[in-house]
Amino acid sequence: MTSATRRLHRVLIVDDHPLVVTGLRDALAGSTEFEVVGAVATESEAVRVAAESKPDLAIVDMALSRGSGLGVIKLLHAQLPAVRMLVFTMHDEALYAERAVRSGASGFLNKSASADDLLAALRDVADGKTAISEQLNDRLVQRALGRGGGEDAVESLSDRELEIFEHIGRGRSLKSVGAELGISVKTVETHRENIKRKLELNSASELARFATIWTERST
Repeated sequence: MTSATRRLHRVLIVDDHPLVVTGLRDALAGSTEFEVVGAVATESEAVRVAAESKPDLAIVDMALSRGSGLGVIKLLHAQLPAVRMLVFTMHDEALYAERAVRSGASGFLNKSASADDLLAALRDVADGKTAISEQLNDRLVQRALGRGGGEDAVESLSDRELEIFEHIGRGRSLKSVGAELGISVKTVETHRENIKRKLELNSASELARFATIWTERST
């Protein structure tokens, strides 16, 4: 998809540093792809404004004056799952990125990155991709595979379970998976629970992350 055909994505900024917010606004101001619809500094404001403004994307700092970026990610992921989130922070990736991604973020970028890097990361997140470093990607893969017994665990899935697993990895909703496969959402949910059990994953978000990484590596 070329930049000329991209639709305008609505962006919420969650950061309590005025200079950073100004910089982000400036970086996005000249873009025909992104429109800033709000900027907030606290966890509670983030949830309220996101519910009102219905952004497509959120740029979230890990450190906030009240609440935390991780709390924002968890709340938005639970209450407004359509909002895709990019963490933009000075925090160490090795310590915080995996927690952020497992909580629902779709990308992690250090504030030392250039404006071009920021725009590229936002495009990836908007397109349903992950925007993380190779090191983090490898660490998530090894953690997921190690927890679930590696490729053998995926191979233990039934044909239907594998089919649903791959759909989840492509970001499909349970409703759309059921419609495509001609089964009820309840049946898809049952398969999902069986997949989680076989892969020894604790939540739907962990399964989505594992499935996304596995699908990207397998295609």
